[in-house]
Amino acid sequence: MGNGFVLILSLAVLTGCTLSSVAPDQPLSQSEIADLVEKQAPAPAGVPYATINRNRPFFTREEIGYARRHAFERYSRLDHLARCGTASARIGHEVMPTGRRGAIGMVRPSGWQVARYDHVEGRYLYNRCHLIGYQLAGENANPLNLITCTRYMNTKGMLPFENQVADYVRETGNHVLYRVTPVFRESDLVARGALMEAWSLEDEGKVHFNVFTYNIQPGVAINYADGSSHAAGDAASDDAEAIRKSIERHRRKAARKKYQDKMMPADWRGHQ
Repeated sequence: MGNGFVLILSLAVLTGCTLSSVAPDQPLSQSEIADLVEKQAPAPAGVPYATINRNRPFFTREEIGYARRHAFERYSRLDHLARCGTASARIGHEVMPTGRRGAIGMVRPSGWQVARYDHVEGRYLYNRCHLIGYQLAGENANPLNLITCTRYMNTKGMLPFENQVADYVRETGNHVLYRVTPVFRESDLVARGALMEAWSLEDEGKVHFNVFTYNIQPGVAINYADGSSHAAGDAASDDAEAIRKSIERHRRKAARKKYQDKMMPADWRGHQ
């Protein structure tokens, strides 16, 4: 990935133009979005997200116009590797939930693994992350809307932007055109991250963003091909001691498995 792209934490406000004057003529494909992210988002370095396209979302004039007239939610079909695609919606009071979220544990998104680390909040590395957050559209166990993502991506990357949109809609009663695209590399089962775009409709983008949230976890190295992972002491973390304990625990686990495999008769191994 390229270097030197500015990282910011807050939402920006466009000045001097409307999104309609700079919007692309045709919707971008997921491969085009992946290429843009590859070029514009720097390698993750202890930060949860990066701005893309000077924080301007890639919505077309037609998409903005349609969202002004119609309420909608759209979820892509799973691809041949059972991976999620783009999810989009017009967020407003009419689609936001009024009750508590239901169970989602029965959904196993692509690349799902159960891994625990002492230094990860809640200990579990992976969450089932909603592309369009539950607080925005009320989707529960929708497999078209859930990806395998780290606790860090869920709470530090995606949640602040979901909260911005939810708070804005509750405070103003306005609507937000919203889209989230998971970005996979080649045949990886776990996304490298997700592109999050938003544009408030009634006030020409007073709230807007275009950010790429990294699917990373400080102190953990992830194999995006299949979701496997191991503790990594060179990753940034506020809890070096917890990382050290995680590394030691995983080393002991690997050594124990190696010993068991060595002691197991060869004709038994194929039954594991």
